[in-house]
Amino acid sequence: MTLPPTIAIDGTAASGKSTLGVRLAQRLGYLFFDTGILYRAVTCAAFDRGIAVADRAAVERLAGEIDIDLLPPGPEHDDGRTATVLVDGRDVTWEIRTPEVDQAVSPVSAYPGVRRALLDQQRRIGARGRVVMVGRDIGTVVMPDAELKLFVDAELETRAERRYAEAVARGADVTYAEVLADMRARDESDRNKPISPMVPAADAVTVDTTHMDADETVEFVLELMARTR
Repeated sequence: MTLPPTIAIDGTAASGKSTLGVRLAQRLGYLFFDTGILYRAVTCAAFDRGIAVADRAAVERLAGEIDIDLLPPGPEHDDGRTATVLVDGRDVTWEIRTPEVDQAVSPVSAYPGVRRALLDQQRRIGARGRVVMVGRDIGTVVMPDAELKLFVDAELETRAERRYAEAVARGADVTYAEVLADMRARDESDRNKPISPMVPAADAVTVDTTHMDADETVEFVLELMARTR
C-alpha cells in the first residue's frame, strides 16, 4: 500500500476524529497534528509575555511573530504526549493544557489575524509530509491538496451520548439533555461560520462512526486506504 503523505481529517464534535487521528498516526508512524494546538500555543505565549487575550491587535501581532513547531514524541518523552509542541524552540506541550488556557483559547481562535497567521504555520508543518492533520477546515482550507481527506461524523444523539459519558466520568454536574442541546447549537454554529465553516471537502470520504468504536474506525480507514491505493 502506497501511503498518502498527508491525511486531512475534519468532522463534527465528539465524532471520534481526534481519536482516529491519533491511532492512525501511531499505526502509520506519522505525526499527529491537531490544529487546535496552535491556537493554544498562541494563548500560552500571550500569557508568558503579559499580553491580555482581549487585546486583539496585540494577540494578532504575536501570532505572526512567534514560531510554532510540532515534532513526533521521541523516546525521551514517555509522558503520554501525542506530539511535542515548541514555541520559539521552547517545549510547551503541557503548558498549553492548563485550565487558564482552556478558558482563554476560544476568543483567541476567533481573531481573524490569528487565523491568518496560523494558516501559514499549519501549511508549513503539513507540507513536510507523513502527517495526520485534524481540525474542521483542513481539507477545505488548510490542505486542500491533501492526498486523503476524511470527514468524520456520527448521529447527533450518539455524539451527545459520548460527550455526556466523558462529562460524567470527569464528575461534571450536567444532564444528557444539556449536552445534547449544546452539541446541536455547536453544530449549527460550526456549519454556518462566515469564515471556514465545517463542511466536507468535495473529494472527502465520509466516515460514519455511529456504529463503530475507535478500533473499528481505524480498521475501516486502513482498509479504505488499501482499496484505493
